[in-house]
Amino acid sequence: MAKQLEGKRIAFLAADGFEQSELEQPWNEIKNAGATVELLSVHKGSIQGMRHMDKGDAFEVDRLVAESDAADYDGLVLPGGVANPDMLRTNLPAVEFVRDFFAQSKPVAAICHGPWTLVEADVLRGRTVTSWPSLKTDIRNAGGEWVDEEVHVDRGLVTSRKPADLTAFCAKAIEEFAEGKHGGRRAGAPAAQRPTA
Repeated sequence: MAKQLEGKRIAFLAADGFEQSELEQPWNEIKNAGATVELLSVHKGSIQGMRHMDKGDAFEVDRLVAESDAADYDGLVLPGGVANPDMLRTNLPAVEFVRDFFAQSKPVAAICHGPWTLVEADVLRGRTVTSWPSLKTDIRNAGGEWVDEEVHVDRGLVTSRKPADLTAFCAKAIEEFAEGKHGGRRAGAPAAQRPTA
């Protein structure tokens, strides 16, 4: 793959209990595509990865999310794991950081339980997404439409269901990060609500 993300800066937001493969594979593929990648979290030091129910490796945090600004990044990746998004969605700086990517029409990629943080950020209204099946009701209650697909893209938001979908997820995430900003929230939205380039 050519260095299609050269000059792009991509944030990975995770907390303890993230699904290791859902951080590691996108991290490596996005980095190999030329992007600068940074791991953000809710505390300094390292965060604990999981391999399903087993403890995985610890990963060093580059920056606190509370000290980060979405304006400094070209895209965001939200790995899954059950504990990880549950911790993120109770952290106000993390939720605001995620919300800012949508306010700035920047691409976001979330896999498995990762969309839980999107539910908390209230950014799924009118969007179609996929996720781990147990999030279906939460997504619908947040105004989104849930679909059972390997990968789904809705105006710069890339979502997938599980680790087995990672190859398709990474390819679409790279494609969206390369494309950059996206247009209005919905077709027919008043011009005043449409983000400007």
